[in-house]
Amino acid sequence: MMPSTRKTTAGYVVPFLIYIGMIALPLPPGILFPVRFVLVLSSILYFSRPYLSLKPSQPLASIGVGIAVFLIWIGPDVLFGPSYRHSPIFFSGPQSSLNPTLQHNYVFLTFRVLSSIVTVPILEELFWRGWLMRWLIDQEFLKVPLGTYKAAAFWLVAILFASEHGSYWDVGLLTGVIYNFWVIRTKNLADCILAHSVTNAVLAYYVLAAGQWNYWL
Repeated sequence: MMPSTRKTTAGYVVPFLIYIGMIALPLPPGILFPVRFVLVLSSILYFSRPYLSLKPSQPLASIGVGIAVFLIWIGPDVLFGPSYRHSPIFFSGPQSSLNPTLQHNYVFLTFRVLSSIVTVPILEELFWRGWLMRWLIDQEFLKVPLGTYKAAAFWLVAILFASEHGSYWDVGLLTGVIYNFWVIRTKNLADCILAHSVTNAVLAYYVLAAGQWNYWL
């Protein structure tokens, strides 16, 4: 791998690795989320900024995609009730709701929302659709134009993205397919970042307004 490619790979991968790696740290959520937000945002600014565009080509359509994904995300639970996700195919579903102490911890809530809306859409889109979807086509991923379609890369990324979401793998798979399609359609990662951010923003509002803490386990 050429040095320039290694440097670029870091810009696409490091924020995701920091985010995932910190999950294993034995820190209470009220500390973990603020610390992780600062570290991930710093890594985005340091490693990813040269490769990151936040100028969507289809902003209104991307907002619409984000809202549609939110509806898909909550749809099964709304239509079929809380017992839906306790089937064995969903790993017996969420085991509990968010700790009641955290539901009133405004430091945690603030950084949980900021993480959902600001850093998570950026780090996940950089990793899944900006890097991995191209790397699976050619390890010299810079040679692969953003939004290039290859069936194996498309579906493997969608499946891995679904697996990241635990008992919500079914809607995670649909979400991965939609975001993958959107980057192929727009050829612009900023459109996927915007759609992802809108999904998470509306979901955060739904969690806080309706007390649906199970989405934040």
